Amino acid sequence: MIALPDLEHHPNPLAAHYSRFRVADRLLLTGHSHQAWPDAGFEGQVEAWNDAAELVDEKWARAEAKADRVRRGYSKILGDREGSIALGHNTHELIIKFLSALPLRERPRLVTTDGEFHTLRRQLNRLAEDGSLEIVKVSAKPADAIAERLIGATNGRTAAVLASSVLYGNAHIVPGLGSVLEHCRRVGAELLVDAYHHVNAVPLSLERDGLGDAFITGAGYKYCQLGEGNGFLRVPPGRDHLRPVITGWFSEFAHLSERVRDSVLYGDGPARWAGATYDPTSHYRAARVFEFFERERLAPELLRDISRHQVGVLAARFDSLDLDPHAITRDRSVPLESIAGFLALESPRAGEVAAAIRERGVTADFRGTVLRLGPAPYLSDPQLHAAMDAIAEVVRAL
Repeated sequence: MIALPDLEHHPNPLAAHYSRFRVADRLLLTGHSHQAWPDAGFEGQVEAWNDAAELVDEKWARAEAKADRVRRGYSKILGDREGSIALGHNTHELIIKFLSALPLRERPRLVTTDGEFHTLRRQLNRLAEDGSLEIVKVSAKPADAIAERLIGATNGRTAAVLASSVLYGNAHIVPGLGSVLEHCRRVGAELLVDAYHHVNAVPLSLERDGLGDAFITGAGYKYCQLGEGNGFLRVPPGRDHLRPVITGWFSEFAHLSERVRDSVLYGDGPARWAGATYDPTSHYRAARVFEFFERERLAPELLRDISRHQVGVLAARFDSLDLDPHAITRDRSVPLESIAGFLALESPRAGEVAAAIRERGVTADFRGTVLRLGPAPYLSDPQLHAAMDAIAEVVRAL
């Protein structure tokens, strides 16, 4: 089990488990996006191939066992004891199914924020263009007022509120979503929380956070280190009446022998939200990674401690460099305790900075004028110092 003092030394002892990604030799500040995969994930990929070769079309029972392991992994991270976990290739696939199950003819209003990730932003913008739905966006700044704005915009015409628990653009944690859920209950709307930048970056307890009756979506591409193809939709209890219009034949697996022509039957629990034939390799990989996290005791609470330490190291190093605030700065109006898994730096030339530090061996990304620096639990403090020093060198040269 890794401890915070271990981060002071290079290489970080956890790095040995990520040999194929060479995390000890590279400055990968992509932890808010594509985290490195532990070597255990490669073993899962090989296992998927071997099972297919050995079992051929009978591999699906083995694949379903892997999917169940992934569901248990997500349930544990969410602190969920009552809901069911539907799986999909990505959050977009699952959100589309969620939207298709809503009574949009009777309730044509959807409420969201202007700070959502592209999955929601693009899809809701397109639905707004069609004109049949009313898409209401409230401001995402400041984050601590989002819940109040969402409540104010949600009425009896609202089918659902869709909002993030951590903003993808600046990592600000959104408080008060439990009160949004309470209001949704009063007016008969659903709440869907996009927790993509929350799971495994900040501990999440549906009971403690008052979100036991909310839909929660996310995936494993980022802080869970599961790679692609591991989206999830947590469905709260009491939603067996919902019938997604976007549905695949896997949903009627349990009814194949009784299927009536032209009828649309649904499975129970996660099967209600199932699609069709898919590549199960992602679940093999994810099952192995969840087991690795448990073996190394990388629980959300420890990962949060590591993340807060690393973001703090980056922020302190940045502040000590005393760079021209007109060239690059950070938002100090929000305490570091209210920031999730990455540090956002504001620069009018963020794209140029990202390209220049890449030439110096530092991989990060930018969104508009925001340079996003995402540490990860396999990095060491000396690596974070070196990355920030490279940023300073680039900014001063610009």
